[in-house]
Amino acid sequence: MNEGLRRQILSIIDDCEDMTIATIRPDGFPQATTVSYVNDGLVIYFITTTDSQKAHNIAQDNKVSLTINRHYEIWDDIQGISMGAFAALVTDADEKEKIGDLLMEKFPQAANYGPVSEVELAFFRLEPKVISILDYKKGFGHTELIEV
Repeated sequence: MNEGLRRQILSIIDDCEDMTIATIRPDGFPQATTVSYVNDGLVIYFITTTDSQKAHNIAQDNKVSLTINRHYEIWDDIQGISMGAFAALVTDADEKEKIGDLLMEKFPQAANYGPVSEVELAFFRLEPKVISILDYKKGFGHTELIEV
């Protein structure tokens, strides 16, 4: 991947707060859900409850797709990415702590929620395999596909 595309992808990932993640349900239908996320470079992390449908879906099939899109006022400004990735449940305590630190840095309001003891949380790491950049600033519907 050339450095210019990498910077553009990271700029979108770093600047946005929410993504839509698609997982595969047991009945074969895709399920798309909006979640907040943090990242360390191209690696994306999100947290959900262990009993969520997306956690169950990932346990059955770890292939996911996601989209992250910048806010725009006019179509000429549309920019975003879609990504095909492999999801992995994070079990390492140090990695979970790192995710927590990234979360507090990006979403300081999370401190208002205090410790969540009523629910069990699942931490997921998303490792990209293919990324498509959508950039209308380069022309209507302009996309570039990058294999990671």
